[in-house]
Amino acid sequence: MKQQRLSDRIAEKLETMIAEGDLKPGEKLPAERDLAQRLEVSRPSLREAIQKLNSKGLLSTRHGGGTYVCESLEPSFVDPLITLLREMPESRFDVLEIRHALEGTAAYYAALRGTGEDKEKIRRCFDVMIKNHGSPDPMDEARADAAFHLSIVEASHNLVLLHVMRGLFTLLQSSISHNLDKLYTLPRVFEPLSHQHERLMNSVVEGDAEKARQAAQEHLVFVEESLQQIDREEVRKQRSLRGLST
Repeated sequence: MKQQRLSDRIAEKLETMIAEGDLKPGEKLPAERDLAQRLEVSRPSLREAIQKLNSKGLLSTRHGGGTYVCESLEPSFVDPLITLLREMPESRFDVLEIRHALEGTAAYYAALRGTGEDKEKIRRCFDVMIKNHGSPDPMDEARADAAFHLSIVEASHNLVLLHVMRGLFTLLQSSISHNLDKLYTLPRVFEPLSHQHERLMNSVVEGDAEKARQAAQEHLVFVEESLQQIDREEVRKQRSLRGLST
C-alpha cells in the first residue's frame, strides 16, 4: 500500500478543522510558525498542504496578507434556494420548519456530547448576542443569534448537521433580513427571545438532552409565529396606506 504523504495528512487535518468549524469561512489562518507548532509538523510540509487546499478552493493565500478560509463554502443547495426564496417569499417558513426539526436534534446531541470548551463557547456567543441588542444595525443581533445557534450545532459534533445548518442560516439572513430587523427591535419579542435562548443554553450546558430539545423547538415555534405576525402587520399597514392614498 502506498504510504500517504505527510502534506496530504496535514491537508486532511486542516480540512477537518474547516468542516468542524475550528476554522470558519473568511477566517485568517494562524501564522505559519504557530500553525506548524500546533499541528506538530514542519513548515515546508504545512506550506505544501496549504497549497493543496488552495488548489481545491478551500483556502486562499493573499500575497503579503496571509492565508484565509474561503468565504464561499456554503452547501451546494444554498444558491438555488436563495433564488427560490426571492421568487416565493412565503417559502421561508419552510426553512423555519426544517430548522425546527434539525435544531431540536442538534440541541439534544449538544447536551449529550458537548465538551467543556463547547459549552464555554456557547456561553460566550450568548453574551455577545445579548450585548448586541440595541445595536444601530439590528442585523448585528441577527448575526449574533445565528452564531449562538451554530455554536450549539457545533457542540453536537455532527458534521453533516453543521453544514446543513450553516446553509439554512445563510438562506434565512439573505431572504428575511427585513423581518429579522423587526424581530430584534420589537420589545414584545426581545424579552421572550432572551429567556428562550437562556433556557436553551442552560439545558445544553447542564447536559439535559430532552430539555434542550424541547427548548430549541419551543423557541423556533415562537420565532415562526412572531415572523408571521410581523407579516400580517405589514399587510395591514400597506392596505391602510393604499386606503389613504385613494
